[in-house]
Parts: sequence; C-alpha cells; structure tokens
Amino acid sequence: MGVGRSIAGRDAGEPDRVRPAQRVSDRYSRLARTGTAPETALRKELHRRGRRFRVHARIEGLPRRRADIVFTRWRVAVFVDGCFWHSCPVHGSVPLTNREWWEWKLARTQARDKDTDDQLSALGWRAVHVWEHLSAEVAASTVEKALEAAGAPPSSQAHPSSPH
Repeated sequence: MGVGRSIAGRDAGEPDRVRPAQRVSDRYSRLARTGTAPETALRKELHRRGRRFRVHARIEGLPRRRADIVFTRWRVAVFVDGCFWHSCPVHGSVPLTNREWWEWKLARTQARDKDTDDQLSALGWRAVHVWEHLSAEVAASTVEKALEAAGAPPSSQAHPSSPH
C-alpha cells in the first residue's frame, strides 16, 4: 500500500496539524520500535515452551515490512501490537491535540496492518496479532494455536491451561 508524497513532503490526504513541541517530538522519537518489554516477554515464554523462531526477519515477497517474531518453517508471522499505535479496542485512544491528524495517522496504521495481513495470506503465511497488554502466557498460547493450525507439533512445554 504505497502512499504518495506531496511536494511539501506530507502524505497524500494528510490533514494539517500543528507541529508538536520539541519535547513531545523528542519523547516519541525515543520510543522503542523493536524489542519492547511485551515482545521480549513473549519471546522468552515461547522459548521456554521450546519454540524456536527468528526475530524481525524479512519475509520473502513482503517488502519494507517485518514481523516481530517469525516461524519460517510454519509460515507464521507474529506481531506484538502496541495499544496506542494499533488502536486497541480496550486501551486505544486518540490524543485531543491535533485530533484530526491523529485519527488519520492511526487509521493509516490500521490500514497498513490489514494490507500486511492480506499480503502475508496471499504468500501462504498466517498473521497473528497479540496486544501488548496481554500476559506473555496468554499471548504465547495464541501463537501456539496458530502454529498447531499451521501443522507444527505441540510445544515441548505444557500449555498453562493444560493439566500436569
């Protein structure tokens, strides 16, 4: 889903906005894009369960996008979605300042997520999205279900909900 740029460097259709204060801009520029605490916790839990995967690997045929966790053998791509940036129905919110621009920005993120999922599906991959607010155990169980649906054997560790 390519987005054209206007002469002024803004995306086509991008609403006008007030430039945020430098301190706000600096704060957002320091936010982690990879290796976030929820992502790291999920990777540790999957590893504890005996799952092996690649981190932020490129997927052939999916230009300019990477999944957070990639199971190449089973063609499963996992995305740990942040509640703010991906508009979580439980915790997502739109800032009051520059509201029109933020609504546009967050809608664009959701459209890009859908486009990524569609492209992965066309390539024979399964896309799995887990929210950052989920516990690592719950998120890992969601990933396990997708892996098993893709033909992977059950993990070497018992699921938390299964009897010992």
